[in-house]
Amino acid sequence: MRYNKIRKMDIANGPGVRVSIFEQGCSFNCEKCFNPETHDFNGGEEFNQDTINKVLNLCDDENIKGLSILGGEPLHPKNIEGTTELAKAFREKFPNKDVWVWSGFKYDKELKDKEILKYIDVLVDGQYVDALRNPKLKWKGSENQRVIDVQESLKSNEIKIYKS
Repeated sequence: MRYNKIRKMDIANGPGVRVSIFEQGCSFNCEKCFNPETHDFNGGEEFNQDTINKVLNLCDDENIKGLSILGGEPLHPKNIEGTTELAKAFREKFPNKDVWVWSGFKYDKELKDKEILKYIDVLVDGQYVDALRNPKLKWKGSENQRVIDVQESLKSNEIKIYKS
């Protein structure tokens, strides 16, 4: 697995000041994607334990509310193992901070049985569709995407939309 960049202070991808990691590789290639430089699975930098340690160190600041994991596609079969490892390590070290993930995969279709869901607080799911673009939406780019409260959804066994 590879990653494109790490932002040590991000206020655009989730509530509060966050650390964001943009993973490398996506097979969706959505029209007018805001991050086309992340599509190539061979681009970016190698993701390894040093990467996880760097992210955890950046998050070890009282001003950081949580971790945002974007892409590329962090839940692609080539990336999901590393994403799970990162989210699990973050959750163990920072139980009072939140994890947000953006994915073109759907919670109730491709992701419903994945281990990663145990470590995610909010999932923005669904591919970006430029024809459904709405710049007034919070945390998502197009009308078809959902902002899901993952832990409440797991408890109730039905999709619960995140209420900010």
